[in-house]
Amino acid sequence: MDYKDLANLIFPDVKEISYYEEKYKKRDLPEGAIVTRFAPSPTGFVHLGSLYQVVIARKMAKQTGGVFFLRVEDTDQKREVENGVTGIIESLRDFGLTPDEGMINETEEIGEYGPYKQSLRKDIYQSYAKHLLEQGKAYPCFATPEELDEMRAKQETAKIRPGYYGVWAKYRNLTVEEATQKIENGEPYIIRLKSPGREDRKIKHHDVIKGNVDFPENDQDIVIIKADGLPTYHFAHAVDDHLMGTTHVIRGDEWLSSVPLHLQLFQMLEFKAPKYAHIAPIMKEDDGGKRKLSKRKDPEAAVSYYTEIGVPREAVVEYLLNIANSNFELWRKQNPNASVDEFELQLNKMSVSGALFDIVKILDIAKTVISKYTAESIYEEAINWAKTYDDELFRILQDKEYALKVFGIERGNAKPRKDIAKWSDVKENIEYMYDDEFYGKDRNYEYQKVTDKKLINKIITLYMEKYYNENDDKQTWFEKIKDLAEEVGFAREVKEWKKEPEKWPGHVGDISTVLRVALTSKANTPDMYEIMQVLGKKKIFKRFEQAMK
Repeated sequence: MDYKDLANLIFPDVKEISYYEEKYKKRDLPEGAIVTRFAPSPTGFVHLGSLYQVVIARKMAKQTGGVFFLRVEDTDQKREVENGVTGIIESLRDFGLTPDEGMINETEEIGEYGPYKQSLRKDIYQSYAKHLLEQGKAYPCFATPEELDEMRAKQETAKIRPGYYGVWAKYRNLTVEEATQKIENGEPYIIRLKSPGREDRKIKHHDVIKGNVDFPENDQDIVIIKADGLPTYHFAHAVDDHLMGTTHVIRGDEWLSSVPLHLQLFQMLEFKAPKYAHIAPIMKEDDGGKRKLSKRKDPEAAVSYYTEIGVPREAVVEYLLNIANSNFELWRKQNPNASVDEFELQLNKMSVSGALFDIVKILDIAKTVISKYTAESIYEEAINWAKTYDDELFRILQDKEYALKVFGIERGNAKPRKDIAKWSDVKENIEYMYDDEFYGKDRNYEYQKVTDKKLINKIITLYMEKYYNENDDKQTWFEKIKDLAEEVGFAREVKEWKKEPEKWPGHVGDISTVLRVALTSKANTPDMYEIMQVLGKKKIFKRFEQAMK
Protein backbone atom coordinates (compact mmCIF):
# COMPACT_ATOMS: atom_id res chain seq x y z
CA MET A 1 0.00 0.00 0.00
CA ASP A 2 1.06 3.60 -0.57
CA TYR A 3 -0.13 7.12 0.25
CA LYS A 4 -2.65 7.06 -2.63
CA ASP A 5 -4.29 3.93 -1.24
CA LEU A 6 -4.57 5.58 2.17
CA ALA A 7 -6.00 8.75 0.60
CA ASN A 8 -8.59 6.70 -1.32
CA LEU A 9 -9.56 4.85 1.85
CA ILE A 10 -10.16 8.11 3.71
CA PHE A 11 -11.76 10.08 0.84
CA PRO A 12 -13.09 7.49 -1.64
CA ASP A 13 -15.66 9.64 -3.42
CA VAL A 14 -14.17 13.15 -3.74
CA LYS A 15 -13.28 14.73 -7.09
CA GLU A 16 -9.75 15.31 -8.31
CA ILE A 17 -8.45 18.81 -7.61
CA SER A 18 -8.16 19.33 -11.40
CA TYR A 19 -11.97 19.55 -11.47
CA TYR A 20 -11.96 22.60 -9.17
CA GLU A 21 -8.92 24.17 -10.81
CA GLU A 22 -10.85 24.07 -14.09
CA LYS A 23 -14.19 25.14 -12.58
CA TYR A 24 -12.83 28.24 -10.82
CA LYS A 25 -11.05 29.94 -13.70
CA LYS A 26 -8.65 32.82 -13.23
CA ARG A 27 -10.53 36.11 -12.99
CA ASP A 28 -10.43 38.32 -16.07
CA LEU A 29 -9.50 41.65 -14.49
CA PRO A 30 -7.28 44.60 -15.39
CA GLU A 31 -3.63 44.46 -14.38
CA GLY A 32 -3.12 45.53 -10.78
CA ALA A 33 -6.74 44.81 -9.83
CA ILE A 34 -7.09 43.79 -6.20
CA VAL A 35 -9.39 40.92 -5.25
CA THR A 36 -10.07 40.81 -1.56
CA ARG A 37 -12.72 39.74 0.88
CA PHE A 38 -14.45 40.06 4.21
CA ALA A 39 -14.55 36.59 5.77
CA PRO A 40 -16.36 36.74 9.11
CA SER A 41 -17.75 33.95 11.25
CA PRO A 42 -21.51 34.29 11.94
CA THR A 43 -20.94 34.37 15.70
CA GLY A 44 -22.44 37.70 16.78
CA PHE A 45 -22.47 41.40 16.02
CA VAL A 46 -20.10 43.10 13.55
CA HIS A 47 -17.30 44.92 15.39
CA LEU A 48 -16.20 48.43 14.36
CA GLY A 49 -12.75 46.94 13.72
CA SER A 50 -14.32 44.53 11.23
CA LEU A 51 -16.12 47.40 9.51
CA TYR A 52 -12.74 49.17 9.35
CA GLN A 53 -11.31 46.16 7.49
CA VAL A 54 -14.31 46.15 5.13
CA VAL A 55 -13.94 49.88 4.33
CA ILE A 56 -10.28 49.36 3.46
CA ALA A 57 -10.72 46.08 1.57
CA ARG A 58 -13.67 47.31 -0.48
CA LYS A 59 -11.97 50.64 -1.24
CA MET A 60 -8.81 48.91 -2.50
CA ALA A 61 -10.87 46.62 -4.73
CA LYS A 62 -13.02 49.45 -6.10
CA GLN A 63 -10.18 51.85 -6.90
CA THR A 64 -8.20 49.18 -8.80
CA GLY A 65 -11.10 47.74 -10.80
CA GLY A 66 -11.05 44.59 -8.69
CA VAL A 67 -13.57 42.58 -6.68
CA PHE A 68 -14.64 42.64 -3.05
CA PHE A 69 -16.54 39.56 -1.88
CA LEU A 70 -18.18 38.28 1.30
CA ARG A 71 -17.26 34.74 2.35
CA VAL A 72 -18.86 33.32 5.48
CA GLU A 73 -16.47 31.18 7.51
CA ASP A 74 -18.91 28.95 9.38
CA THR A 75 -16.87 25.77 9.84
CA ASP A 76 -16.95 26.20 13.64
CA GLN A 77 -20.67 25.52 13.84
CA LYS A 78 -20.79 25.34 17.63
CA ARG A 79 -20.19 29.11 17.82
CA GLU A 80 -22.68 30.08 15.11
CA VAL A 81 -25.64 32.24 16.18
CA GLU A 82 -29.11 32.21 14.65
CA ASN A 83 -29.43 34.58 11.66
CA GLY A 84 -25.73 35.43 12.04
CA VAL A 85 -25.25 35.72 8.28
CA THR A 86 -28.24 38.05 7.94
CA GLY A 87 -26.82 40.25 10.70
CA ILE A 88 -23.50 40.57 8.86
CA ILE A 89 -25.14 41.34 5.51
CA GLU A 90 -27.49 43.94 7.03
CA SER A 91 -24.62 45.63 8.87
CA LEU A 92 -22.66 46.01 5.62
CA ARG A 93 -25.76 47.27 3.79
CA ASP A 94 -26.47 49.80 6.56
CA PHE A 95 -23.10 51.39 5.83
CA GLY A 96 -23.32 51.24 2.04
CA LEU A 97 -20.62 48.56 1.86
CA THR A 98 -22.40 45.89 -0.16
CA PRO A 99 -19.96 43.31 -1.59
CA ASP A 100 -19.69 42.55 -5.32
CA GLU A 101 -20.06 38.80 -4.69
CA GLY A 102 -20.98 36.47 -1.89
CA MET A 103 -23.85 35.77 0.44
CA ILE A 104 -26.90 38.05 0.09
CA ASN A 105 -28.99 36.35 2.81
CA GLU A 106 -28.84 33.16 4.90
CA THR A 107 -29.19 30.88 1.86
CA GLU A 108 -28.67 32.89 -1.36
CA GLU A 109 -25.53 34.25 -2.99
CA ILE A 110 -24.29 36.02 -6.13
CA GLY A 111 -21.05 35.35 -8.01
CA GLU A 112 -19.29 32.62 -9.97
CA TYR A 113 -16.85 31.49 -7.26
CA GLY A 114 -19.24 30.05 -4.70
CA PRO A 115 -20.45 28.52 -2.58
CA TYR A 116 -19.46 31.52 -0.45
CA LYS A 117 -20.33 29.69 2.75
CA GLN A 118 -17.54 27.37 3.90
CA SER A 119 -19.85 24.73 5.34
CA LEU A 120 -21.12 24.16 1.76
CA ARG A 121 -17.59 23.65 0.38
CA LYS A 122 -16.81 20.48 2.36
CA ASP A 123 -16.19 18.38 -0.78
CA ILE A 124 -13.73 20.96 -2.11
CA TYR A 125 -11.63 20.95 1.07
CA GLN A 126 -11.64 17.18 1.18
CA SER A 127 -10.35 17.03 -2.40
CA TYR A 128 -7.36 19.19 -1.49
CA ALA A 129 -6.81 17.30 1.78
CA LYS A 130 -6.79 14.07 -0.24
CA HIS A 131 -4.24 15.65 -2.61
CA LEU A 132 -1.95 16.37 0.37
CA LEU A 133 -2.45 12.84 1.71
CA GLU A 134 -1.51 11.36 -1.67
CA GLN A 135 1.81 13.22 -1.54
CA GLY A 136 2.55 12.30 2.08
CA LYS A 137 2.11 15.96 3.13
CA ALA A 138 -0.74 15.12 5.51
CA TYR A 139 -1.68 12.15 7.65
CA PRO A 140 -4.51 10.73 9.77
CA CYS A 141 -4.00 11.37 13.48
CA PHE A 142 -5.63 9.06 16.01
CA ALA A 143 -4.71 10.99 19.18
CA THR A 144 -7.49 10.81 21.76
CA PRO A 145 -8.42 13.82 23.95
CA GLU A 146 -6.78 11.98 26.86
CA GLU A 147 -3.54 11.53 24.92
CA LEU A 148 -3.49 15.21 23.97
CA ASP A 149 -4.13 16.27 27.59
CA GLU A 150 -1.29 14.02 28.77
CA MET A 151 1.03 15.47 26.13
CA ARG A 152 0.18 19.05 27.15
CA ALA A 153 0.73 18.25 30.82
CA LYS A 154 4.19 16.81 30.07
CA GLN A 155 5.10 19.86 27.97
CA GLU A 156 4.00 22.22 30.76
CA THR A 157 5.92 20.27 33.40
CA ALA A 158 9.07 20.30 31.26
CA LYS A 159 8.43 23.98 30.33
CA ILE A 160 8.55 23.03 26.67
CA ARG A 161 6.71 24.93 23.91
CA PRO A 162 3.20 23.43 23.67
CA GLY A 163 1.78 21.87 20.55
CA TYR A 164 1.68 18.84 18.28
CA TYR A 165 5.05 18.84 16.52
CA GLY A 166 8.30 16.92 16.14
CA VAL A 167 8.75 14.17 18.73
CA TRP A 168 5.38 15.08 20.25
CA ALA A 169 3.57 14.25 17.00
CA LYS A 170 2.82 10.67 18.05
CA TYR A 171 0.99 9.53 14.91
CA ARG A 172 3.05 11.47 12.36
CA ASN A 173 5.24 8.53 11.33
CA LEU A 174 2.76 5.68 11.27
CA THR A 175 3.19 3.48 8.22
CA VAL A 176 0.41 3.42 5.65
CA GLU A 177 -0.40 -0.11 6.79
CA GLU A 178 -0.64 0.91 10.46
CA ALA A 179 -2.89 3.88 9.66
CA THR A 180 -5.06 1.71 7.39
CA GLN A 181 -5.49 -0.90 10.11
CA LYS A 182 -6.61 1.72 12.64
CA ILE A 183 -9.13 3.21 10.19
CA GLU A 184 -10.51 -0.26 9.37
CA ASN A 185 -10.79 -0.94 13.11
CA GLY A 186 -13.08 2.10 13.36
CA GLU A 187 -10.73 4.28 15.41
CA PRO A 188 -11.72 7.96 15.17
CA TYR A 189 -9.21 10.29 13.51
CA ILE A 190 -8.59 13.75 12.11
CA ILE A 191 -6.28 14.87 9.29
CA ARG A 192 -3.13 16.83 10.18
CA LEU A 193 -0.62 18.69 8.02
CA LYS A 194 2.84 17.09 8.08
CA SER A 195 4.77 20.32 8.57
CA PRO A 196 8.26 20.46 7.00
CA GLY A 197 9.12 23.52 9.11
CA ARG A 198 11.68 23.95 11.88
CA GLU A 199 11.34 26.50 14.64
CA ASP A 200 15.07 27.29 14.56
CA ARG A 201 14.76 28.53 10.95
CA LYS A 202 13.41 31.97 10.06
CA ILE A 203 11.20 33.13 7.22
CA LYS A 204 11.32 36.68 5.89
CA HIS A 205 7.99 38.17 4.90
CA HIS A 206 6.91 41.54 3.51
CA ASP A 207 3.59 42.70 4.89
CA VAL A 208 1.95 45.44 2.81
CA ILE A 209 1.26 47.54 5.95
CA LYS A 210 3.79 46.32 8.53
CA GLY A 211 6.73 46.11 6.13
CA ASN A 212 9.45 43.46 6.48
CA VAL A 213 8.95 41.00 9.34
CA ASP A 214 10.81 37.84 10.37
CA PHE A 215 9.17 34.78 11.91
CA PRO A 216 10.26 31.32 13.01
CA GLU A 217 9.02 28.70 10.53
CA ASN A 218 5.85 26.84 11.44
CA ASP A 219 6.62 23.36 12.71
CA GLN A 220 3.20 22.51 14.16
CA ASP A 221 1.27 19.65 12.55
CA ILE A 222 -1.99 21.56 12.57
CA VAL A 223 -5.39 19.94 12.06
CA ILE A 224 -6.65 20.56 8.53
CA ILE A 225 -9.78 18.34 8.54
CA LYS A 226 -11.73 17.87 11.77
CA ALA A 227 -13.57 14.73 12.92
CA ASP A 228 -16.83 16.08 11.39
CA GLY A 229 -15.18 16.24 7.96
CA LEU A 230 -15.10 20.05 7.93
CA PRO A 231 -11.83 21.97 7.61
CA THR A 232 -10.17 24.23 10.14
CA TYR A 233 -10.08 27.95 9.35
CA HIS A 234 -6.38 27.82 8.41
CA PHE A 235 -6.79 25.15 5.74
CA ALA A 236 -10.11 26.42 4.38
CA HIS A 237 -8.89 29.98 3.91
CA ALA A 238 -5.89 28.81 1.86
CA VAL A 239 -8.05 26.70 -0.47
CA ASP A 240 -10.72 29.38 -0.79
CA ASP A 241 -8.37 32.31 -1.38
CA HIS A 242 -6.64 30.30 -4.11
CA LEU A 243 -9.83 29.24 -5.92
CA MET A 244 -11.55 32.62 -5.50
CA GLY A 245 -8.53 34.48 -6.87
CA THR A 246 -7.82 36.54 -3.74
CA THR A 247 -4.81 38.78 -4.38
CA HIS A 248 -4.73 40.56 -0.99
CA VAL A 249 -5.76 39.32 2.45
CA ILE A 250 -6.60 42.44 4.46
CA ARG A 251 -7.22 41.54 8.11
CA GLY A 252 -6.58 42.47 11.73
CA ASP A 253 -3.04 42.21 13.04
CA GLU A 254 -4.08 39.55 15.58
CA TRP A 255 -3.55 37.21 12.58
CA LEU A 256 0.05 38.33 11.99
CA SER A 257 1.47 35.41 13.98
CA SER A 258 -0.40 32.99 11.65
CA VAL A 259 1.55 34.17 8.58
CA PRO A 260 4.24 31.43 8.76
CA LEU A 261 1.56 28.73 8.89
CA HIS A 262 -0.52 30.31 6.12
CA LEU A 263 2.44 30.78 3.81
CA GLN A 264 3.47 27.17 4.50
CA LEU A 265 -0.02 25.94 3.55
CA PHE A 266 0.09 27.83 0.24
CA GLN A 267 3.54 26.42 -0.45
CA MET A 268 2.54 22.82 0.35
CA LEU A 269 -0.62 23.13 -1.75
CA GLU A 270 1.55 24.62 -4.54
CA PHE A 271 -0.58 27.78 -4.71
CA LYS A 272 0.66 31.33 -5.22
CA ALA A 273 0.20 33.06 -1.86
CA PRO A 274 -1.76 36.33 -1.72
CA LYS A 275 -0.22 39.48 -0.29
CA TYR A 276 -1.02 40.04 3.37
CA ALA A 277 -1.91 43.41 4.88
CA HIS A 278 -2.38 43.41 8.65
CA ILE A 279 -4.34 46.34 10.06
CA ALA A 280 -3.57 47.76 13.49
CA PRO A 281 -6.58 47.63 15.87
CA ILE A 282 -8.70 50.58 16.92
CA MET A 283 -7.66 51.50 20.46
CA LYS A 284 -9.40 53.19 23.38
CA GLU A 285 -8.00 55.16 26.31
CA ASP A 286 -8.64 53.43 29.62
CA ASP A 287 -7.29 54.46 33.05
CA GLY A 288 -4.38 56.34 31.54
CA GLY A 289 -3.45 53.45 29.24
CA LYS A 290 -4.66 52.09 25.91
CA ARG A 291 -6.52 48.90 25.04
CA LYS A 292 -8.36 47.49 22.06
CA LEU A 293 -11.95 48.61 21.54
CA SER A 294 -13.80 45.79 23.29
CA LYS A 295 -17.01 43.94 22.41
CA ARG A 296 -17.69 43.38 26.11
CA LYS A 297 -16.86 46.80 27.54
CA ASP A 298 -17.65 49.32 24.80
CA PRO A 299 -21.13 49.73 23.27
CA GLU A 300 -19.54 51.77 20.47
CA ALA A 301 -17.57 48.67 19.39
CA ALA A 302 -20.73 47.27 17.74
CA VAL A 303 -21.54 48.86 14.38
CA SER A 304 -25.24 48.59 15.28
CA TYR A 305 -24.58 51.29 17.91
CA TYR A 306 -24.15 53.92 15.16
CA THR A 307 -27.35 52.83 13.44
CA GLU A 308 -29.25 52.94 16.74
CA ILE A 309 -28.16 56.50 17.64
CA GLY A 310 -28.55 57.57 14.02
CA VAL A 311 -25.05 58.51 12.89
CA PRO A 312 -25.13 58.72 9.07
CA ARG A 313 -23.28 55.85 7.47
CA GLU A 314 -21.12 58.23 5.40
CA ALA A 315 -19.79 59.79 8.61
CA VAL A 316 -18.66 56.44 10.03
CA VAL A 317 -17.03 55.48 6.71
CA GLU A 318 -15.28 58.86 6.47
CA TYR A 319 -14.03 58.52 10.04
CA LEU A 320 -12.58 55.09 9.25
CA LEU A 321 -10.89 56.41 6.10
CA ASN A 322 -9.52 59.26 8.20
CA ILE A 323 -7.78 56.85 10.57
CA ALA A 324 -6.71 54.61 7.66
CA ASN A 325 -4.79 57.35 5.82
CA SER A 326 -3.88 60.56 7.67
CA ASN A 327 -3.99 62.56 4.41
CA PHE A 328 -7.73 61.89 4.03
CA GLU A 329 -8.64 64.86 6.27
CA LEU A 330 -6.67 67.31 4.10
CA TRP A 331 -8.13 65.75 0.94
CA ARG A 332 -11.64 66.21 2.33
CA LYS A 333 -10.96 69.90 3.12
CA GLN A 334 -9.71 70.42 -0.43
CA ASN A 335 -12.59 68.41 -1.92
CA PRO A 336 -15.55 69.15 0.40
CA ASN A 337 -18.21 67.89 -2.00
CA ALA A 338 -16.37 65.01 -3.67
CA SER A 339 -17.39 61.38 -3.25
CA VAL A 340 -15.04 59.32 -1.06
CA ASP A 341 -14.68 57.08 -4.12
CA GLU A 342 -12.40 59.76 -5.55
CA PHE A 343 -9.94 59.49 -2.65
CA GLU A 344 -7.06 57.11 -3.34
CA LEU A 345 -6.38 54.96 -0.31
CA GLN A 346 -2.84 53.60 0.05
CA LEU A 347 -2.19 50.55 2.21
CA ASN A 348 1.50 51.39 2.68
CA LYS A 349 0.51 54.72 4.25
CA MET A 350 -1.48 53.06 7.00
CA SER A 351 -0.19 53.35 10.55
CA VAL A 352 1.45 50.28 12.06
CA SER A 353 0.15 51.28 15.51
CA GLY A 354 -3.52 51.38 16.45
CA ALA A 355 -5.52 54.59 16.02
CA LEU A 356 -7.26 55.97 19.11
CA PHE A 357 -11.06 55.78 18.94
CA ASP A 358 -12.65 59.25 18.98
CA ILE A 359 -16.45 59.54 19.16
CA VAL A 360 -16.19 63.35 19.20
CA LYS A 361 -14.42 63.21 15.83
CA ILE A 362 -17.10 60.89 14.42
CA LEU A 363 -19.85 63.31 15.50
CA ASP A 364 -17.96 66.32 14.09
CA ILE A 365 -17.68 64.55 10.75
CA ALA A 366 -21.38 63.64 11.00
CA LYS A 367 -22.35 67.30 11.52
CA THR A 368 -20.50 68.25 8.34
CA VAL A 369 -22.00 65.34 6.41
CA ILE A 370 -25.57 66.19 7.49
CA SER A 371 -25.02 69.90 6.80
CA LYS A 372 -24.68 69.01 3.09
CA TYR A 373 -27.99 67.10 2.98
CA THR A 374 -31.07 68.60 1.38
CA ALA A 375 -34.15 69.13 3.56
CA GLU A 376 -35.77 66.20 1.71
CA SER A 377 -32.81 63.90 2.50
CA ILE A 378 -32.83 64.86 6.17
CA TYR A 379 -36.57 64.27 6.37
CA GLU A 380 -36.29 60.80 4.79
CA GLU A 381 -33.35 59.76 6.96
CA ALA A 382 -34.89 61.13 10.16
CA ILE A 383 -38.34 59.58 9.67
CA ASN A 384 -36.86 56.22 8.64
CA TRP A 385 -34.70 56.22 11.77
CA ALA A 386 -37.60 57.37 13.97
CA LYS A 387 -39.87 54.61 12.65
CA THR A 388 -37.64 52.11 14.50
CA TYR A 389 -36.14 54.10 17.35
CA ASP A 390 -38.33 57.10 18.34
CA ASP A 391 -42.15 56.95 18.19
CA GLU A 392 -42.55 60.57 19.29
CA LEU A 393 -40.30 61.93 16.54
CA PHE A 394 -42.06 59.69 14.02
CA ARG A 395 -45.39 61.23 15.04
CA ILE A 396 -44.00 64.79 14.88
CA LEU A 397 -42.77 64.25 11.32
CA GLN A 398 -46.07 63.08 9.89
CA ASP A 399 -46.74 66.52 8.33
CA LYS A 400 -44.07 66.25 5.66
CA GLU A 401 -44.76 69.63 4.04
CA TYR A 402 -44.23 71.49 7.32
CA ALA A 403 -41.24 69.30 8.28
CA LEU A 404 -39.52 70.15 5.00
CA LYS A 405 -39.89 73.85 5.82
CA VAL A 406 -38.38 73.25 9.26
CA PHE A 407 -35.48 71.24 7.86
CA GLY A 408 -35.01 73.82 5.10
CA ILE A 409 -34.05 76.53 7.60
CA GLU A 410 -30.43 77.58 6.93
CA ARG A 411 -29.91 74.77 4.47
CA GLY A 412 -28.19 75.12 1.11
CA ASN A 413 -26.31 78.25 2.22
CA ALA A 414 -22.58 78.85 1.90
CA LYS A 415 -22.39 78.13 5.64
CA PRO A 416 -25.19 75.64 6.37
CA ARG A 417 -26.27 74.87 9.93
CA LYS A 418 -24.32 72.15 11.79
CA ASP A 419 -26.57 71.46 14.76
CA ILE A 420 -27.41 67.83 13.96
CA ALA A 421 -24.77 65.11 14.39
CA LYS A 422 -27.12 62.12 14.48
CA TRP A 423 -30.79 61.42 13.90
CA SER A 424 -31.34 61.08 17.65
CA ASP A 425 -30.50 64.83 17.87
CA VAL A 426 -33.32 65.82 15.54
CA LYS A 427 -36.21 65.91 18.01
CA GLU A 428 -34.37 68.16 20.45
CA ASN A 429 -33.37 70.47 17.59
CA ILE A 430 -36.80 70.90 16.00
CA GLU A 431 -39.45 70.31 18.69
CA TYR A 432 -39.75 74.04 19.48
CA MET A 433 -41.02 74.52 15.92
CA TYR A 434 -44.12 72.44 16.76
CA ASP A 435 -46.78 74.04 18.97
CA ASP A 436 -47.90 70.80 20.63
CA GLU A 437 -44.36 70.13 21.80
CA PHE A 438 -43.59 73.79 22.53
CA TYR A 439 -46.60 74.33 24.82
CA GLY A 440 -46.60 70.77 26.13
CA LYS A 441 -43.44 71.27 28.17
CA ASP A 442 -42.37 73.71 30.84
CA ARG A 443 -40.22 76.38 29.22
CA ASN A 444 -37.33 78.09 30.92
CA TYR A 445 -36.79 81.53 29.35
CA GLU A 446 -33.14 82.56 29.85
CA TYR A 447 -32.82 85.99 28.19
CA GLN A 448 -29.06 86.18 28.70
CA LYS A 449 -27.94 89.81 29.15
CA VAL A 450 -31.36 91.46 29.44
CA THR A 451 -32.86 90.43 32.78
CA ASP A 452 -35.33 93.23 33.62
CA LYS A 453 -38.84 91.86 33.11
CA LYS A 454 -40.36 95.22 32.24
CA LEU A 455 -37.72 95.82 29.59
CA ILE A 456 -38.21 92.33 28.18
CA ASN A 457 -41.97 92.90 27.90
CA LYS A 458 -41.40 96.34 26.38
CA ILE A 459 -39.07 94.90 23.70
CA ILE A 460 -41.57 92.18 22.79
CA THR A 461 -44.56 94.53 22.81
CA LEU A 462 -42.82 97.16 20.67
CA TYR A 463 -41.76 94.51 18.20
CA MET A 464 -45.29 93.16 17.81
CA GLU A 465 -46.98 96.58 17.65
CA LYS A 466 -44.46 98.55 15.61
CA TYR A 467 -41.75 96.53 13.94
CA TYR A 468 -43.15 93.17 12.84
CA ASN A 469 -44.26 92.78 9.22
CA GLU A 470 -44.48 89.25 7.82
CA ASN A 471 -43.78 90.53 4.30
CA ASP A 472 -40.40 92.09 5.13
CA ASP A 473 -37.34 90.69 3.40
CA LYS A 474 -34.42 89.71 5.61
CA GLN A 475 -32.52 92.99 5.27
CA THR A 476 -35.59 95.08 6.13
CA TRP A 477 -36.41 92.74 9.03
CA PHE A 478 -32.96 93.17 10.55
CA GLU A 479 -32.96 96.95 10.07
CA LYS A 480 -36.18 97.07 12.08
CA ILE A 481 -34.57 95.10 14.92
CA LYS A 482 -31.78 97.70 14.89
CA ASP A 483 -34.43 100.43 15.06
CA LEU A 484 -36.01 98.63 18.02
CA ALA A 485 -32.63 98.38 19.73
CA GLU A 486 -32.08 102.09 19.30
CA GLU A 487 -35.58 102.89 20.61
CA VAL A 488 -34.95 101.06 23.89
CA GLY A 489 -31.51 102.65 24.28
CA PHE A 490 -29.26 99.86 22.97
CA ALA A 491 -26.51 100.18 20.32
CA ARG A 492 -27.66 99.58 16.73
CA GLU A 493 -24.37 97.81 15.89
CA VAL A 494 -22.27 95.36 17.90
CA LYS A 495 -19.08 97.10 16.78
CA GLU A 496 -20.37 100.45 18.09
CA TRP A 497 -21.02 98.92 21.51
CA LYS A 498 -17.57 97.30 21.54
CA LYS A 499 -15.93 100.70 20.98
CA GLU A 500 -17.85 102.37 23.83
CA PRO A 501 -19.49 99.68 25.99
CA GLU A 502 -20.11 102.20 28.79
CA LYS A 503 -22.40 104.21 26.50
CA TRP A 504 -25.15 101.56 26.13
CA PRO A 505 -26.56 98.76 28.32
CA GLY A 506 -26.17 96.39 25.35
CA HIS A 507 -26.41 96.04 21.58
CA VAL A 508 -28.72 94.82 18.82
CA GLY A 509 -27.61 91.18 19.41
CA ASP A 510 -29.03 91.34 22.95
CA ILE A 511 -32.36 92.54 21.56
CA SER A 512 -32.34 89.69 19.01
CA THR A 513 -31.69 87.25 21.87
CA VAL A 514 -34.75 88.50 23.78
CA LEU A 515 -36.92 87.92 20.71
CA ARG A 516 -35.28 84.55 19.96
CA VAL A 517 -35.75 83.23 23.50
CA ALA A 518 -39.34 84.51 23.66
CA LEU A 519 -40.06 82.78 20.36
CA THR A 520 -38.27 79.46 20.90
CA SER A 521 -37.19 79.35 24.60
CA LYS A 522 -33.64 78.79 23.26
CA ALA A 523 -30.75 81.26 23.11
CA ASN A 524 -29.09 79.36 20.25
CA THR A 525 -31.11 78.46 17.17
CA PRO A 526 -30.67 78.64 13.41
CA ASP A 527 -31.52 81.88 11.62
CA MET A 528 -34.38 83.65 13.44
CA TYR A 529 -35.74 85.33 10.31
CA GLU A 530 -36.16 81.92 8.64
CA ILE A 531 -37.76 80.49 11.80
CA MET A 532 -40.31 83.33 11.76
CA GLN A 533 -41.04 82.75 8.07
CA VAL A 534 -41.91 79.12 8.85
CA LEU A 535 -43.95 79.82 12.01
CA GLY A 536 -46.04 82.70 10.61
CA LYS A 537 -47.60 85.68 12.38
CA LYS A 538 -50.31 83.89 14.34
CA LYS A 539 -47.90 81.44 16.00
CA ILE A 540 -45.26 84.12 16.56
CA PHE A 541 -47.64 86.47 18.40
CA LYS A 542 -49.09 83.64 20.49
CA ARG A 543 -45.59 82.68 21.61
CA PHE A 544 -44.63 86.27 22.41
CA GLU A 545 -47.76 86.64 24.55
CA GLN A 546 -46.94 83.36 26.31
CA ALA A 547 -43.41 84.61 27.02
CA MET A 548 -44.68 87.88 28.54
CA LYS A 549 -46.89 85.96 30.97
